[in-house]
Amino acid sequence: MQKLKLVMVGNGMAGVRTLEELLKLAPDMYDITVFGAEPHPNYNRILLSPVLAGEQAFEDIILNDLKWYADNNITLHTGRKVVRIDRKACRVYADDGTEAEYDRLLMATGSNPFILPIPGKDLEGVIGYRDIADTETMMNTAKTHKHAVVIGGGLLGLEAANGLKMRGMDVTVVHIGEWLLERQLDRTAGDLLQGSLEERGLKFLLPQFTSELLDDGKGRVKAVRFKDGSVIPADLVVMAAGIRPNTDLAESAGLACNRGILVSDTLQTYDPKIYAIGECASHRGIAYGLVAPLFEQAKVCANHLAMLGYGRYEGSVTSTKLKVTGIDLFSAGEFMGDDDSEVITLSDPIGGVYKKLVIKNNILVGACLYGDTADGGWYFRMVKESQNIHEIRDHLMFGENAIGDTGHQGQSKTTNMPDDMEVCGCNGVCKGTIVKAIQEHGLFSVDDVKKHTKAASSCGSCTGLVEQIVINTVGGAADVKPKSEKAVCGCTDLNHGQVRKAIREHHLISIPDAMRFMEWRTPNGCATCRPALNYYLISTWPGEAKDDPQSRFINERAHANIQKDGTYSVIPRMWGGITNAAELRRIADVADKYKVPMVKVTGGQRIDLLGIKKEDLPAVWKDLDMPSGHAYGKSIRTVKTCVGSEFCRFGTQNSTQMGIDLEHALFNMWSPHKVKLAVSGCPRNCAESGIKDIGIIGVDSGWELYIGGNGGIKTEAGEFFVKVKTEAEVMEYSLAFLQLYREEAFYLERTVHYMHRVGLEHIKKGVLEDAERRKALHERLLFSLSFEQDPWKERIEKEELKNEFRRIAVKEVAEVAL
Repeated sequence: MQKLKLVMVGNGMAGVRTLEELLKLAPDMYDITVFGAEPHPNYNRILLSPVLAGEQAFEDIILNDLKWYADNNITLHTGRKVVRIDRKACRVYADDGTEAEYDRLLMATGSNPFILPIPGKDLEGVIGYRDIADTETMMNTAKTHKHAVVIGGGLLGLEAANGLKMRGMDVTVVHIGEWLLERQLDRTAGDLLQGSLEERGLKFLLPQFTSELLDDGKGRVKAVRFKDGSVIPADLVVMAAGIRPNTDLAESAGLACNRGILVSDTLQTYDPKIYAIGECASHRGIAYGLVAPLFEQAKVCANHLAMLGYGRYEGSVTSTKLKVTGIDLFSAGEFMGDDDSEVITLSDPIGGVYKKLVIKNNILVGACLYGDTADGGWYFRMVKESQNIHEIRDHLMFGENAIGDTGHQGQSKTTNMPDDMEVCGCNGVCKGTIVKAIQEHGLFSVDDVKKHTKAASSCGSCTGLVEQIVINTVGGAADVKPKSEKAVCGCTDLNHGQVRKAIREHHLISIPDAMRFMEWRTPNGCATCRPALNYYLISTWPGEAKDDPQSRFINERAHANIQKDGTYSVIPRMWGGITNAAELRRIADVADKYKVPMVKVTGGQRIDLLGIKKEDLPAVWKDLDMPSGHAYGKSIRTVKTCVGSEFCRFGTQNSTQMGIDLEHALFNMWSPHKVKLAVSGCPRNCAESGIKDIGIIGVDSGWELYIGGNGGIKTEAGEFFVKVKTEAEVMEYSLAFLQLYREEAFYLERTVHYMHRVGLEHIKKGVLEDAERRKALHERLLFSLSFEQDPWKERIEKEELKNEFRRIAVKEVAEVAL
């Protein structure tokens, strides 16, 4: 059968995605011809910002290389702009004379940047920001000029401003709105965002109106003048004040247009042979500019081009994520709220966290998150699915973990996901699609999954989930890049080992020094790298490097565990699980005095006081008069013990005293991850020593030591390490191993994962076979701990440290009629 002819005008993400979907449905139906005005194959336009910022190269953002077009028998004309459509003859004509006949025509012409109609708009150095050419112009200008002005405080403008700043330019953002991203954020979140960007060195003028671009006398822009008469220098002006659907070609062909090419729910124009998709299309009065809606359109359009005829596009709920490394921002749905909606907010301006949820009739209709966006995907799914949140309303603000444990390292989260649950929001890829692709095509890596499904190929925020799906599907055959080879975060290309080595070899003792020396891409880092850098510094140079509280997670800043209702739990230390009547009375008195709603015995042989207000924490600690249990930190947690030989008729060693001595020795020890020990007085192992980071079991002739156990969601039995005779040897060998772990493990790497990475033999060589090194490790740990103080006692005694716990007085301000 003779194939139909399909011509596509435009070679961008929306159009090519339509072709991909069409080839899945009807691979042999059409001879396909594509015209692209740019001299490139299809690339990921939303990753131009990381390219500008120097985080990726142009080659990294190619989605469909030239081989893909050839493999699919697609005729590609790059660098050729279609200038005329003859609808009667069903033929298109390009600017170089190339022409093509069609049975179906797909318009995917995208959008054009809106250029302000002001004097000077045609000067050299005045550009939009839409494609590779614009990005190259900015990168080249940054090498030779100093002052950049970005007009527009939307997503694209801020990403351009950030990239230019990282290229070394002095950047000012001019915006007519009263706050940034007014279409994606409310004012509170917008102000927080502005503050974060100002810390990076960006300048802002808002609300401000541009009136003229000034000529340097040689045809190049030299300055920007505003309506109030003020002037600022400008060697480069980037117009990022919005986009306009590119409808010139469609209008010249007589297609109906109104702020876009008018299309039906089938993406068909008023000419039944012509379809339109992407930023050039106007569907129900909306022209979408975000990638996820365009890919949803692509599926429907492909369905009708394949003549299946049952798909309908009814509009999209959109979400927003800013692609500026180190700034976490997310919004979705109707996040502004109105008179018919209820709004729940959580605001911590000092901590840089703001959350706003908008609810109508027990349905979550919108979310705005800044600083903590971990649950953005969860909220977005609820918004899209119009889930009733009545039963979980009280916990909704505190995220998915407040509803139930999502699992260790994300493994159980992907395991329990239904196949129809969306994993990649940018590309609309569900778990079932990923699993099917892995099984049918024999995929073993995240990169393979990206190529076959597009999951994790856009913003990248779902990469961890995709990686876990690969692991859960193919097990040990998964080609997953180990943590030792992964960059710490997007702020640097260096991995954890390289960062630790640089800090050690070059005597770096502060986060700013470390970032400067290692040429961090972002001046202030992010929530991933700052805690890691802080740990590496204080563990490598104790007494010299100063702990930075603002680079710690909230639990470690507050020295208590935050709970799902915003209160805290307090667990005082009980050495080896031993307490006395006086301590118990003080605990009971505190429970009464502060109306503690729950008092619970923990699995680590301690007592947990749950539901304490943050502002009450210092007073609670003072009244308890007990040391911190460090139940909140990446630190020594507990040393669990059994009764041992002192009372138990089976006990062979005094496990209780051994546990007390170990816990005293390790008090205040910070580590890459939490550390738990246990000491059992006999092989009956009542203290569960076999599943601890260090497990110690008393036997008739001494003590057996086990390392690398884990009693979490994925239980790991400890490996036999060594047998020793005396309590002093237990202390020396245990502390030496922990110091080796502290010096070599990556931040957030458990002892079991550290042991699997370096190998048990490596640890044995460092601790067991080299007596001098063992003693040196032991002494280095004791030296490091000599600088540490009980954090509870320190905050009781030092008034300036109590600011973390003081409430900010908020005065009600009466509304003033404007």
